[in-house]
Amino acid sequence: MSARWGIVATVLAPAETILRFAAYHLDLGAHRVFVYLDAPNPMAEAALKAHPKCRVTVCDDTYWAKRKGGKPAKHQVRQTFNATRTYARQKDLEWLAHIDVDEFIVPRTGSVSDMLDALPATIQTLRVRPMELLAGGDGTAFKAFVPAGPDRRARVARMYPTFGDHLKGGFLSHVAGKIFVRRGLSNPSLRIHNVFAGDAMNPGEAETQDVDLAHLHAIDWDTWRAHFTYRHAKGSYRPDIPPAHKPETGTLPIHQLFDALMADAGEDGLRAFYDEVIADSPILREKLLKDSLLKRADLDLDLKFHQYFPKFVGQIPQLLTDKR
Repeated sequence: MSARWGIVATVLAPAETILRFAAYHLDLGAHRVFVYLDAPNPMAEAALKAHPKCRVTVCDDTYWAKRKGGKPAKHQVRQTFNATRTYARQKDLEWLAHIDVDEFIVPRTGSVSDMLDALPATIQTLRVRPMELLAGGDGTAFKAFVPAGPDRRARVARMYPTFGDHLKGGFLSHVAGKIFVRRGLSNPSLRIHNVFAGDAMNPGEAETQDVDLAHLHAIDWDTWRAHFTYRHAKGSYRPDIPPAHKPETGTLPIHQLFDALMADAGEDGLRAFYDEVIADSPILREKLLKDSLLKRADLDLDLKFHQYFPKFVGQIPQLLTDKR
């Protein structure tokens, strides 16, 4: 029998976004989809509860009152707490992946279950590397990051001549990817990109080339700009994110880079960054293709949302409340 696997995510997003995420992974073969709602979302909660393979938890005051120390201030800590809790409690999965609501597992060939089932027992953690959506296009074009190597900075600079030197591998978000964790680790603690078994980080780790993690970090200019303030203060552009390279090389941490752009050029500075690094354009596609970094995937989220949550399709537009 193929390996049973599932995903866990702590989310703060509109109901439709959450359900599209769940539907995609159900269609991919997930045996369980664990969703922790970081704020009440009645429509998402009702829809997820109605599906037999979904498990939904509302992280309200009552939920956090049961935790020693109460509700963590940082959402990253809330994510890791919920993921670890799920891993420790679930009994019917061989593998669990901790991902975000804007991330989608994309196997290149075959099924996720068969891929996991074929792994030797010595592999306990499996890393899946990301590809970033090219924003504002047809939703099927993604870019891979430039891998580590002696020519990495030069390759990134060719693709992103203005801002590339401040980016790790040419990515705005993480290049670490996410991991599947096999059942049975002792004293587990799941983090954002890693897992600990006691003091051991990522025991029995391997990396797969057969699966990508499609990261919809930015859909288009409007959504990227709407999320920017939060990300700049507390999220993936927050002040404690280290620079892509050693500071003495002149590289700015992403938080400081955006500070400088806004101070020098305001909104036009942010738009220039978006156009060069994030936006889907013929110029960037050509560069990525030439460097074997252009990837394609049709997630078909609308179809899967309608297929798995048909009763909720017409109700959701009136109930979108979370607009972080």
